[in-house]
Amino acid sequence: MPTALALSPHLDDAAFSCGGLLHALAGDGWRVVMATLFTGSVASPTGFALACQTDKGLGPEIDYMRLRRAEDAGAAEALGIEAPRHLPFREAPHRGYGWAHELFQDVRADDGIVPDLARAIRDLLAETAPDLVLAPQAVGGHVDHVQVVRALDIAGPRAPILWWRDFPYTVRSQAPKQPLRARFADLAEAECRFGPEGQAAKAAACAAYTTQLGFQFGGPAGLAARLAREGGIERFRREGALPDSVRRRVADAG
Repeated sequence: MPTALALSPHLDDAAFSCGGLLHALAGDGWRVVMATLFTGSVASPTGFALACQTDKGLGPEIDYMRLRRAEDAGAAEALGIEAPRHLPFREAPHRGYGWAHELFQDVRADDGIVPDLARAIRDLLAETAPDLVLAPQAVGGHVDHVQVVRALDIAGPRAPILWWRDFPYTVRSQAPKQPLRARFADLAEAECRFGPEGQAAKAAACAAYTTQLGFQFGGPAGLAARLAREGGIERFRREGALPDSVRRRVADAG
């Protein structure tokens, strides 16, 4: 059984950006491993880190990341893939990034998480031996996404990679930030198109992240409308030659 490994920075990124393809691969008989890197709970958060949950109506007594990990399990079930993996790294607000705007600026000089991320990714690669890796391009410029790209480059997977365009950052402005544009500029553009069944599965998976829907889309109706405008298309940059069974699902654009 071939294996696809999706490396998600946060608990929702993979489902939002390539859930349709993950569902399709699972339907084609692939083992699909969705591993999220920044999922560690932090006891008694303060300041901006605490505000990231209280501004969603969640009191300080709630283990926000535990709640989000449960949402991720529901998303994986909706996509028809195996139970997700949750790595214990801390999100940027727990690594010294002190306000929302800073999450989308340059990576802090004291943010030394990449070597640890790279080691964890190497372990995942060794364990799962993927035939395909999926990962973000860091469109939008979130520092956690940038650090995942850098760590994956250090880990050096042998499998081909589909680098997804990070939804919904891709649609928040006509010209979203792309701090790693040069890294991907020479890679072929590719896209996956999926029909009503795949669109329904992706919509259900995205809707499982209930804590994020108001912030990201203005609520469930906003999510549904935004996904409808995407039209069952997910876009990537392709690095390496895809397996034949994936090329049935993903074609170079243009």
